[in-house]
Amino acid sequence: MDSATVEKTYALSREYYAQYGVDSDKALEKLDSVSLSLHCWQGDDIRGFEKSGAAPSGGIQVTGSYPGKARTLDELRMDLHQAFSHIPGRHRLNLHAIYGDFGGKIVDRNEIEPAHFRSWIEWAKQENLKIDFNSTCFSHPKSDSGSTLSSKDKAVRKFWIEHVKRCRKISAFIGRELKNSCLHNLWIPDGSKDLPFDRWGPRSLLKESLDEIFEVKFSASQMKDSLESKLFGIGSESFVVGSHEFYLAYALTKGKIACLDLGHFHPAEAVADKLSALLQFMDEIALHLSRPVRWDSDHVVILTDELKAVAEEVVRGQAIDRTHIALDFFDGSINRIGAWVVGARAALKAILVALLEPRQRLKEAESNGKYLERLALLDEMKTSPSGAVWDRYCLQKDRLPGLKWLKEVEGYEKRVLSKR
Repeated sequence: MDSATVEKTYALSREYYAQYGVDSDKALEKLDSVSLSLHCWQGDDIRGFEKSGAAPSGGIQVTGSYPGKARTLDELRMDLHQAFSHIPGRHRLNLHAIYGDFGGKIVDRNEIEPAHFRSWIEWAKQENLKIDFNSTCFSHPKSDSGSTLSSKDKAVRKFWIEHVKRCRKISAFIGRELKNSCLHNLWIPDGSKDLPFDRWGPRSLLKESLDEIFEVKFSASQMKDSLESKLFGIGSESFVVGSHEFYLAYALTKGKIACLDLGHFHPAEAVADKLSALLQFMDEIALHLSRPVRWDSDHVVILTDELKAVAEEVVRGQAIDRTHIALDFFDGSINRIGAWVVGARAALKAILVALLEPRQRLKEAESNGKYLERLALLDEMKTSPSGAVWDRYCLQKDRLPGLKWLKEVEGYEKRVLSKR
């Protein structure tokens, strides 16, 4: 579709939405304020650049062996540049600690320094990106037992406490350098495959570890802390120490941010419904967008009903500016760059669809007990021409509309990925 056709279809779509009291131009302006945090680990199947280069472990599993994954820092940055070039808007990079620039040297997790991420900061400045950060408490000999910050072994706990402390320091350094607060997220694999007798002990130890970690305070202008819960994982099917209830209570009492991962709850549980509850009491919240299929399988995000429901709640609650939105999936069975693009575009489309809802009319219908009108409006919007508005946004941001980006990614695969 050429630009003239995009403009023509957008003009018709603008008229369509106007009849419901929706200003599509304002919807696009608001969409442009959304910054997704694109996860680096999709590019290399969560291997990172530690000297060991070990496969993921500790509750993490990537399936697929599609050729072309990034093997070096330079390759990952090239691939990320390619992905960002097909995602409209200004966004962020989400780094895990194992992606440091270690120069081929052995640097254990409790020894990492801000200097190991200096080159990432310089790259981000060139790419006009901001950075978020994550401690990496998996894929390590000291996490193989299934316990890190809640381990009964004091030496193991000390090791991981030091790692997370250093990650927070690195996050603050990144935030200062890029003049934008860096969100530091913490997830640990601690739990039990079978039914434990003692659930109190591990959670008491985790609380003690967190209290020690957070003794050092940083300015919110430099970094913020989020805690990511989970219902179950590989090797922790029966018990997870860092449950939703545990981290939610800790975050509320300690002034931290709760991170909700769409794949970390029961399949029948509605994550979208939690937002209007939690944001009554929390200033901010973090979301990890994933797509579980039967289990926490981290499939590539697409425009599912669940994703749209989450976006709707964020928009309806006027909480875009209070929500940190990151992608978190890893699929090694398809072109990894294409996976980034599909996932990011789906997330942005979901937010756009929500922004195009006739919110005022829906609110009035509900307030006046006109439930048939409410139902009819919600159903009508399912076939509204949001795609035409999306294509206009792509053109505005100098990105290819529709599926034109696919040829570019396939061309990059032939020129670059196929030679790896």
